[in-house]
Amino acid sequence: MELSVLKIDGTESGKKVTLNEAVFGIEPNDHAIYLDVRQYLANQRQGTHKTKARSEVAYSTKKIIRQKGSGGARHGSIKSNIYVGGGRAFGPVPRDYSFKLNKKLKRLARYSALSYKAKENAITMVEPFTMEAPKTKEFISILNNIKANDRRVLFVLPENSKNIYLSSRNLENVSVVTVDEISTYNILNATRLVLVDGAQDAFYVANK
Repeated sequence: MELSVLKIDGTESGKKVTLNEAVFGIEPNDHAIYLDVRQYLANQRQGTHKTKARSEVAYSTKKIIRQKGSGGARHGSIKSNIYVGGGRAFGPVPRDYSFKLNKKLKRLARYSALSYKAKENAITMVEPFTMEAPKTKEFISILNNIKANDRRVLFVLPENSKNIYLSSRNLENVSVVTVDEISTYNILNATRLVLVDGAQDAFYVANK
């Protein structure tokens, strides 16, 4: 797939780049994508949820009613889960939700997500640029010039740029990441992928 590289003012630079078929032109594997996204979301969970069991509730241990003769069911403790304020049965406890995935599977998932974006023509190439100072207004102008002001935009840099990152930090629907920070979830969650020239080659190197 061949794409024209745009300048930050929206005009064509005259350069064209060919996207690597091994990254942007494979047959997407939906199950690999599912597993990688599931792992990403699981890793976001703190796992600090906790409820008190009946052994942890601070109540009297006195027997509520006598064992026989009341005409009702027998009850031994107000800590039972059937009473308001009693301990919860089988409640959540702190746990780690993360799980392992092989590197090759994660690479396949990432390449599959990129291939989907290429098929949808949702990739824009921009020539490398720098920002002298963090300017959100200037960054918004760049997005408008290259017609990348979609609902959600993922801006991918070949290497870290503090000023570009700071310029985008206040924009709710824009994320700026480097190639080694990108994830399958981020790619799929964006409606448009903006690649700074050079990032497309770093994908294959970074994921070997």
